Amino acid sequence: MAGESDLTTLLTSMHPALRDGDYVYALWPHGKPLEGQVEAAVREAEGLTVVLHREEAERLGVSYDFVAAWITLQIHSALDAVGLTAAVSSALTAAGISCNVLAGFHHDHLLVPADQSGHAMAVLELLAQGVVLRTEKPSDREHVLALTASAFSVSPVTGLPVEGSPEEVKLLRELFDSDDYLPDFSIVAEIGGDVVGHVISTRGWIGELGLLGLGPISVQPHLQRRGIGSALLRETARRADRAGEPGIALLGSTAYYPRFGYVPAATLGIEAPDPAWGDHFQLLPLKAWPDGVKGTFRYAPPFHAG
Repeated sequence: MAGESDLTTLLTSMHPALRDGDYVYALWPHGKPLEGQVEAAVREAEGLTVVLHREEAERLGVSYDFVAAWITLQIHSALDAVGLTAAVSSALTAAGISCNVLAGFHHDHLLVPADQSGHAMAVLELLAQGVVLRTEKPSDREHVLALTASAFSVSPVTGLPVEGSPEEVKLLRELFDSDDYLPDFSIVAEIGGDVVGHVISTRGWIGELGLLGLGPISVQPHLQRRGIGSALLRETARRADRAGEPGIALLGSTAYYPRFGYVPAATLGIEAPDPAWGDHFQLLPLKAWPDGVKGTFRYAPPFHAG
């Protein structure tokens, strides 16, 4: 049966599956007869490269490199299909994940760093919905501001239409120009090259401890409740943890944000800039969160501007 070649069908139906165990690349010893459970092999002028389970490589006494997770795209892709490898590698590259692709007769297989397997699966599941997350670029600014205006055209507090430009647009413009703007923590979600979601986190403080203050976060109204906002929040937390940030603070719904690990900041001894915020001022402590922190959180100056 011929494989699928339509890119849209390939992406929406790829159903990535993570195999059990770790896999490794090894250069098979010259002159040694091939043996054991080899999963893939490529002959080059320099020798024979094999891919096999790490346990199998160790059992055979073969030196190896690049410990990987093996992800299979379960759609039967045609060998002459155009675009699938490029779309997948671009999405993983945007997420900072290296990837080696093996094409079988029926399926494409991805070997990604073993410690990034969960992140890679999340990226691929988003890609199946047409969504790619990446770092915001200066050329995105006007699109992001327009998105924010659309997302906040109805007040989240009153539920009524906002007259004029929402205050979040002015705040975001000032955050982009602020000394507390952190490029790696301004993240966009795009579909088909169009920016449909954005989240920004800027430098905040508790005494001398620097951490992140998250917000605003925006998703196009007609695309809300499709997991884009959730993906932006998880990507922010992943990047923050990897960068050694101790925590992320935000003001938001006590029904929504706790599912991402946020707790009322007061339970950690952290006071809100405005006591009236109560439990709506929340904090996500990360791996680098130090013991004994107390004090009042300070957002970047644009949050305090009149």
